[in-house]
Amino acid sequence: MAARSALDALNDWVASVALLTRPAAIQWCDGSDSENDALIAKMQADGTLLPLNPDTNPRSWLHRSHPDDVARVEHLTFVCTPEQDDAGPNNHWMSPADGHAQMDGLFDGCMAGRTMYVIPYCMGPIDSPLSRCGVEITDSPYVVANMRIMTRMGAAALARIEREGTFVKGLHSTGELDPNRRYIMHFPEELTIKSYGSGYGGNALLGKKCHALRIASHQARKEGWLAEHMLILGLENPQGETHYIAAAFPSACGKTNLAMLIPPEGYRRDGWKVWTIGDDICWMRPGADGRLYAINPEAGFFGVAPGTSEKSNPNALASIQSDTIFTNVGLTADNQPWWEGIDNGQQPTTDWRGEPYDPAKRPAAHPNSRFTVSAKQCPSYSPMAEDAQGVPISAIVFGGRRASLVPLVFEARDWTHGVLVGAAMGSETTAAATGAVGVMRRDPMAMKPFCGYNFADYFAHWLSFDTEGAKLPKIFHVNWFRKGDDGKFLWPGFGDNLRVLEWMIKRVEGRADAVETPIGQLPAESDLNLDGVDLSDEARARLFGYDRAGWQAEFASIGDYLDEYGPRMPEALKSEQQRIVTGIAK
Repeated sequence: MAARSALDALNDWVASVALLTRPAAIQWCDGSDSENDALIAKMQADGTLLPLNPDTNPRSWLHRSHPDDVARVEHLTFVCTPEQDDAGPNNHWMSPADGHAQMDGLFDGCMAGRTMYVIPYCMGPIDSPLSRCGVEITDSPYVVANMRIMTRMGAAALARIEREGTFVKGLHSTGELDPNRRYIMHFPEELTIKSYGSGYGGNALLGKKCHALRIASHQARKEGWLAEHMLILGLENPQGETHYIAAAFPSACGKTNLAMLIPPEGYRRDGWKVWTIGDDICWMRPGADGRLYAINPEAGFFGVAPGTSEKSNPNALASIQSDTIFTNVGLTADNQPWWEGIDNGQQPTTDWRGEPYDPAKRPAAHPNSRFTVSAKQCPSYSPMAEDAQGVPISAIVFGGRRASLVPLVFEARDWTHGVLVGAAMGSETTAAATGAVGVMRRDPMAMKPFCGYNFADYFAHWLSFDTEGAKLPKIFHVNWFRKGDDGKFLWPGFGDNLRVLEWMIKRVEGRADAVETPIGQLPAESDLNLDGVDLSDEARARLFGYDRAGWQAEFASIGDYLDEYGPRMPEALKSEQQRIVTGIAK
């Protein structure tokens, strides 16, 4: 009966949406090549997609979004729960009744003259018990083309929905692209998303942040797992042993670069390899052996283009040489995609708005311009990304952009301390979010824009994994972005970040030393392999140093931050903060 009722529920929902939005036609998407070819042809014909140079970028296209529709809109993103406290101070809240009324008013007749696309999709390998399915209804063929790359979309997903009897419902319309009529509403109790007025990636590809983080974090709490804003990489040593690391960084802080890291020459010569499982989202669940096992629910990369170059991320650059959708990048005279930092000797002639490039007017590529590409095109892609059971996680890493105070790396003393490290994470804002750039804000576990419920309950959920028999990963914090007095970065970053990962794995295996401090365990310079790395005295002092006065102020600020969540904040985290404050004062 369950399988029958799932399709009934899906058909009923599609019919009710059609009644509300009044489309000219309805198309059920099967994910086939022929369907995709027809959609691409349709978008080329109406100018939504511009074909790129077929010799340099075969089967690749440029999409230009509306100039007012270029990033996530956190201030217009709501979580609709019956009780406001359940959404928490970390979310904008509206009651479910008000949320539905507001959105249904916007959706009324909005697809007149348009095709309504029904997209069944699976987040994660189609046969994995960790995966979850959804259906997005949209009037945007651009969304269909991107969802085909980013999810397992079509007939296999629909068959799984039939079997399981449950799915996340996502309703999207580009509407009029009016910033004053743009909202994204999440109804966690109903496993429902409604997004109106934006065609931009995270606002329109509902499988991504809306489902895989905001709704999935709610599902994960109920079902005993974690839905996190984390990359997953495999680090293979010269002996052929692979450790898997999950790492959380706010958007545009180097997640994709780290996920696709190429080891420094000496490490490559010795036989070290880095394997890419995922660059953005990680779903983790305890396995029978007490370890956490993770899958990447996405099938593609929706990466930030600016700064991607042969130097910063050769694997990403290799991934996007064909079969890629670019959004809001510039163009060269011969129709090649271009962005700031690509450093390929080309010059742009057209900017992301389609106007002649004038550096005095605006950059050629929008700072949040993107590429969408299948993960399987990445040279470092690991077939383990398709493993139904997921990969065992040895270490969890938190990090952000901090120009001062925070050292290169430190290790949490235990799980509770590690949860506090993640909860207190701070980072300077980037172009992925609307608003000022370069402002330090707390971004717990890099989930500030994405946690679908009260952060205090989320921290309690994290703490709940520390049970008898659990073999939890070690937790670390990194800061690749420490600056010197001259304003320049002190750490070379990119491939050299492997030196820090190697120390972490040695710590996991009990083969590396550390210096005990109140904030955690830091490596001494001699604990890292720094062969070939030229660090100034200032760099060594700051990257491996502990600034007692600075940390006193930081932990006072962390205490104030935890208090913002009121009585729901777990006492264990407040006690941990106090323990560290006492340690710093000694």
